Amino acid sequence: MNAPFVWILTPGITAVVIFLLRRWYRSTVLVGVLLASLLALLAWVVPIGKNIDLGPWSFKLDEVLSVLGRRFLLVDGDRPMLSMVYLMAAFWFGAAYVARAGRMFVPLGLAMVALLTAALAVEPFLYAALLIEIAVLVSVPILLIPGKPIGRGVLRFIILQTMGMPFILFTDWMLTGVETSPGDMTLVMRAAGMLGLGFLFLLAIVPFHTWVPMLAKDSHPYAVSYVFIMLVWMVFLFGLGFLDRYSWLRNNERVYDLLRLAGLLMVITGGVGAAFQRHVGRILGFAVIAEIGFTLLAAGLPEGLGLVFVMVLPRVLAFGVLALALASLWNQNQDLHYANLYGIARKMPILGAGIVIAQFSLAGFPLLAGFPAKLMLWNQLAVQSGWEASVSLLGSIGLFASGLRTLAVLVNGPEDQPWKITETWQYLVLLIVGLAALVLVGLFPQWFLPSLLNGLNAFTHLTP
Repeated sequence: MNAPFVWILTPGITAVVIFLLRRWYRSTVLVGVLLASLLALLAWVVPIGKNIDLGPWSFKLDEVLSVLGRRFLLVDGDRPMLSMVYLMAAFWFGAAYVARAGRMFVPLGLAMVALLTAALAVEPFLYAALLIEIAVLVSVPILLIPGKPIGRGVLRFIILQTMGMPFILFTDWMLTGVETSPGDMTLVMRAAGMLGLGFLFLLAIVPFHTWVPMLAKDSHPYAVSYVFIMLVWMVFLFGLGFLDRYSWLRNNERVYDLLRLAGLLMVITGGVGAAFQRHVGRILGFAVIAEIGFTLLAAGLPEGLGLVFVMVLPRVLAFGVLALALASLWNQNQDLHYANLYGIARKMPILGAGIVIAQFSLAGFPLLAGFPAKLMLWNQLAVQSGWEASVSLLGSIGLFASGLRTLAVLVNGPEDQPWKITETWQYLVLLIVGLAALVLVGLFPQWFLPSLLNGLNAFTHLTP
């Protein structure tokens, strides 16, 4: 038995099986939740590459799986990262049935996780680009709406993600020359530039971000949020792997300056864009753009990589609550324009609270889950550069303004219209638990956030 078999092949094979059995919707959701939770637990408690004694039995999870001459390597330091990834998957699968995300959501969502984990583990990393492309293609059926033509957002998503692959592939070829001639600065700069272009497409960095709000408008909010969160996070881990692997890259100050510059562009684009939207689905998309920006800002700081992992929990909670609340509205009329949402909070107050509070948390509003991590980010940015901190704060103000506008729309209505709770009990339970988690993490971050720093163990050269 080896670790790649447990965390890559097992979910991959299970995804194929439950895809064939997707007719039984509840059962496939239950299997997906249980398997993802089990894999997260195993990653937390079972060491890799060490003997494990269970009474009279002794066994060891090997680190390497060889397939057709290619190695998939998962070491003991990867366990916190694996636990985070599969906990995220279990979290999203848990409400898939209530959100009516589709019968293919859990099977293909599980296949995405397996493929993206394989992309992080494969050697040589040339094949990681191909695995990420396959994961993108696997995600497409999740984003399609039955009975409707393929939207421009989906097409642009496929095109721009695919355009990023050749740059990553060329980078592998060029890095071979860099390793043999590390003093050739021309070759080094070309390889770094090619790598940067690849991640411009993969991470939807300005100006290649237009598909994000388009896709958020045209697709099911719950399904598209899962694809955004999981794909962007795993691609970002893939990028950190480059910094960890190549000293000439991680020791170059220009790389971190460019990361912060890209982050500021994304934060401003996301925050200002969200402030002027009249469609809540597009607001979700611009919030994703802003969160990518905050992550890039953290990665560009001398001691900010820990913040990259600290921000994961608040982000997942906020997008989970927002996507679940929007899913209820989407399932009713598939139109999340402000014109169709006036006074909706008077009929569904818990749902309205979920939409608004999740947006406030993403903006970094005090006492909510997003505030502690963003406060730490602003403090470190202020030490690095005052104007960068001010610009990033402006992006958060834009997100907060979009939350205020949404609040005004949701509570607006005839004065004689009574307030009443009409949400189903499943939505009530899930939304109340999600809202409580947003407040609890915001009030007591010391209980939850420090353990996320263990995710840095997967990157030995980046650990302070």
